Amino acid sequence: MAPKEQTFFSSSSSNNNNEKNRNSRYDCFRTNSKMVDVDLEEDDTAQQQTLHSSSSERAPLEDLGETSSTLVELGGAKDWTKYQTYALKVDPLQDDKATELILFTAARPHMRAFHCSWWSFFIAFFLWFSISPLLGEIRDDLALTDEEVWTSSILGVGVTMFARILLGPLCDKYGARILFAIVLCVASIPTACTGLVQTAHQLNVVRVFVGIAGGNFVMNQYWISTMFSREIVGTANGLGAGWGNMGGGVASVVIGSILFPLFKLIFGEDSQLAWRAVFIIPAILAMISGIVVYNIADDSPKGQYWERKKNGQMPQVSATKSLAAAARNPNCWILMIHYACSFGVELTMNNAAALYYKDEFGLSTESAAAVASIFGWMNLFARGAGGIISDYANANYGGMGGRLLVQAYFLALEGVLIVMFASSQTLAGTIIVMIFFSLFVQAAQGSTYGIVPYVNSEFTGAVSGIVGAGANVGAVGFGLGFRQLSYRHALILMGFAAMLSSLLTAFIQIDGHSTLLAGLEADDEGKNEHGTEQKELAGFLHFRPYDKKEHDAGDHKTNQKQQIDKHNNNKKGKQEQGQLQSIAEQPLPLKKSLSTRTTTKEAVGDGLKVPGTSPFICV
Repeated sequence: MAPKEQTFFSSSSSNNNNEKNRNSRYDCFRTNSKMVDVDLEEDDTAQQQTLHSSSSERAPLEDLGETSSTLVELGGAKDWTKYQTYALKVDPLQDDKATELILFTAARPHMRAFHCSWWSFFIAFFLWFSISPLLGEIRDDLALTDEEVWTSSILGVGVTMFARILLGPLCDKYGARILFAIVLCVASIPTACTGLVQTAHQLNVVRVFVGIAGGNFVMNQYWISTMFSREIVGTANGLGAGWGNMGGGVASVVIGSILFPLFKLIFGEDSQLAWRAVFIIPAILAMISGIVVYNIADDSPKGQYWERKKNGQMPQVSATKSLAAAARNPNCWILMIHYACSFGVELTMNNAAALYYKDEFGLSTESAAAVASIFGWMNLFARGAGGIISDYANANYGGMGGRLLVQAYFLALEGVLIVMFASSQTLAGTIIVMIFFSLFVQAAQGSTYGIVPYVNSEFTGAVSGIVGAGANVGAVGFGLGFRQLSYRHALILMGFAAMLSSLLTAFIQIDGHSTLLAGLEADDEGKNEHGTEQKELAGFLHFRPYDKKEHDAGDHKTNQKQQIDKHNNNKKGKQEQGQLQSIAEQPLPLKKSLSTRTTTKEAVGDGLKVPGTSPFICV
């Protein structure tokens, strides 16, 4: 049979600047049981290479070393993708997740999803806590007791626990975009009905249904984790969730200090009509946001989930299996406690802060709302800072062990500052301490979700759901404390809970990663005098990317051969010694930037199928 011919192109000159910023480049060849990284010579000019294939017979692996062409067969399903190029640098070994975060762009798919994610979560938080700055007015107008008000707050955050556990595995199955749209549109209806409540029972019912909006946090973290690589996911998740959380602080100011006084002016200083009418605004905003996000964004870097499933590029996921796998992992439950003592604290403060300043210091509704909003405004940078510090510790201080150390410090310092806040006697003192305690609360949230994507990458949605539900467990528990105890004693209880939770960090053990107290990252094992590292995992032999200095000295070739020799000492290695040697000695004539996908549509996306094998060559 005559060989078929396919044409592949290397990355264009538009990627020159991206390549200059990289210290290393590597591609990989993967067989049925081994994967070897093969280096490519640096060349910034666009090149065209022709690849011939035999469609009938399995070509020997030794023939893959041709200098002018490579004999392969384009077999199996094509690696379908909606986008052939990306605006950001991506890593094809992580399913085209972005390796950088450029905030001032909304390019599809990565940054469009990032901005849609944090905005949707922001609106969800705005809905969820739009009632908080007006609870004092509602309490007085409906003649409610403090216990009845706190009961409604507990129910409002408690129902979100179940919503998050349910939405987590549904994200694995359907993606975050669709669920974001559904939850925003559904939650907008009870929000608009808040002004109709007449009794404590009706208030409880409304707050339960509005509380569904809090489940959007799971979609926020899942969507961002789907779009960004592990190296920067802490930063991306921290910023995305932090800006979303800021909706609580913005709600305090916009609803309590701007819209409520404005509606009072419109209704002739009738405060009851004012608070009953004001909830129409966030309801309309949520409905519009849900519809827009559904239509303008993508589920993943390679396109919508339904398109990928249709093209055979994504397996069907069982929500039950996803949840069960996450629930069996003890790390999920430890991180759930951590999140109960970080985001659970924030949820509690969002409900309590305005009432606290109104009751303890005699501030007006408008003034108390303005002061309370400071706590939420810290999310503008604090949660993102927690993610950034976690990523930095991961890169420079022992990998996962560095992340865990940061996590423990944040939780311990948060607890100390909460106790200090409870002991402060002056308005100025409480505000100053609240600012710092808010910083560490939100930084701990960011560092927590710098760890979450490592727990079980296959079922990130379910893990995010369980951990995220911890916030509501904490909020319910702390809310009960505020319901039954004085402000001071409830705050002290919350502070000591945070300090004790930091000790649990020592028990987090993620496969292939260091712990807080001991161990090495899998990537740090087996290094030789040249800095070369060998890692064998699930039947694959991995080489790390070589840097510029090693390339110029030619060490990368020697190091690869040393690793192959070492690997071939075992039985499996000996069986494929000739295949591995031929691949390492013969450079592939193809190259491709990690930042773009420049193959022709007839080609197989990221790579080429080896005759008779299901794995692929990544280029």
